Amino acid sequence: MADVRPASHGDLPALAGLVGEFRDFWGRLEPTHEAIESGVQLLHQDPDAEFLLAAPARGFALLRFRYVVWTDSEECELEDLYVREAERGSGLGRALTGAAIERARGRGCRRMNIFANEANAAAVGLYRGLGFSSWHDPPGGHNLHLRRAL
Repeated sequence: MADVRPASHGDLPALAGLVGEFRDFWGRLEPTHEAIESGVQLLHQDPDAEFLLAAPARGFALLRFRYVVWTDSEECELEDLYVREAERGSGLGRALTGAAIERARGRGCRRMNIFANEANAAAVGLYRGLGFSSWHDPPGGHNLHLRRAL
């Protein structure tokens, strides 16, 4: 069974290392390690953000919370989920996602959003297997996540 728990202040260096690995997984050069360390610290202090850690430093999930008028409740976004390469296929991603769902329910969230790149078939399959869908009714159709650099 995976040891998934909310990250503590003492976990921040390990989390920064995992976020750096996630950056490298995507082949990015930015953010710098210093920016990652600073960002992890800021997020850890934010009451509307929470890191879950698969100890010892095997993977993490970053949750973000916000109030939504349409559900008259908070909703949760699973902003990032990363599992170290050696741990992939072990069920750790499922355990992290399951823990994220439980944390969101515990906080009173009535829905959860996850954005996954269609090229990451393993992630899309995991999320669909846990009941996530891009279909939205009404109006009928698939939700799209669009973005623009500013």
